Amino acid sequence: MTIVNDRPTDHKLDVCGLACPLPILKAKKAIKGLPSGSLLTVLATDPSSVNDFKTFCELTGHRLETHSERTGIFRFQIRVKA
Repeated sequence: MTIVNDRPTDHKLDVCGLACPLPILKAKKAIKGLPSGSLLTVLATDPSSVNDFKTFCELTGHRLETHSERTGIFRFQIRVKA
């Protein structure tokens, strides 16, 4: 897992190679330390993470702004709830 902060409100979390439920658990932990309104970009390789992150955001109130897949890497952009 790698967390990178490019700008004060933009953060990246690389959970590539981890299987369910670890990507969600790592994202949940990362979000706990972020201020409201921050954008967390998560990179994952687990195909089940697509449904997992949609459900996670619905249940927690965070907003899944975008998600995409390219060459087996899933990218999720999550806006931390206010």
